Amino acid sequence: MAEQASQAFQAIIGIVGICGNGLACVVIAKVRFMHTLTNAFIFNQVLIDLMGSLIALLLNVVPIPDPIPPGATGVFLCSLWVSDFLQWGPFTASTFNLIILTLERYLAIVFPFRYQALATRKKAIAVLVGVWVAGFLFASYGIYLRYYEAGECVLNQVAHPQILGVFVFFATYCLPVSIMLVVYIHITVVLKKGAGRIQPGPAAAGPSTEGQGESLMRARRNTFKTLLIVCAAFIICWTPNQIFFFLFNLGVKVDFSSPIFYITIGMIALNCCLNPFIYAIKYKQFQKGLKVVFGKRVDRASIATASTGHN
Repeated sequence: MAEQASQAFQAIIGIVGICGNGLACVVIAKVRFMHTLTNAFIFNQVLIDLMGSLIALLLNVVPIPDPIPPGATGVFLCSLWVSDFLQWGPFTASTFNLIILTLERYLAIVFPFRYQALATRKKAIAVLVGVWVAGFLFASYGIYLRYYEAGECVLNQVAHPQILGVFVFFATYCLPVSIMLVVYIHITVVLKKGAGRIQPGPAAAGPSTEGQGESLMRARRNTFKTLLIVCAAFIICWTPNQIFFFLFNLGVKVDFSSPIFYITIGMIALNCCLNPFIYAIKYKQFQKGLKVVFGKRVDRASIATASTGHN
């Protein structure tokens, strides 16, 4: 019963994630003032989550044939589908991209001049592509956990599975969470010390220039707070399942058929569809982009601030 409920929940989350992340992709791609480096990484995030939502939907509504058909179809189903490689690939890539987003904001806020030198189009494209490659390569260990044999997907016996499990736990959860916590704590300290370090450069004297500087400051603070909420959502959604996973690899008896475990799986799927709602509620630039997409008027001063306030 718990498994069926979890599958239904994940299917619904998949549909919501496809719609929400799809709309976010359209907004960022279509609205010109959204074409900034930060939004390029956000676009990559929602694109990865869009794929993750689609896979989550398909995994929970498309039945696996029993018995598994022979030949290449059976190998594909066991290695890529039943092993959940196609699900954990986007999940892992999403985690890696979130780290990149965090570090991008860190450089922009704490080291703005160095950021201007590093933030080139070629480097950004290389990082964006690298996130996808790294995510799926890291998740590829799942391919070797299942193999086809006589109409079934058989679990492969891996030497020292606890070591592999602990490594995966630290690489996909502990390390990302540690980086996010340290970086956002440091950014918060820098922001509290004063606006001088995060200004793009010295501003000329005058009330109008000062007002523009304050607007840019608010825009950057808004981006920081939005991504902080995104990271907090990641930690909340992933922590329960990762605790289960870590305890299992330590040899603690864990019930993988319990309702609590299926809830933790649902929370991971939920993380794929949360971000567009966070952007719509908190991210002011995204709110302006939504208005443009739906044909509502946005004042020029607001657009100018939106397009220049995010490096």
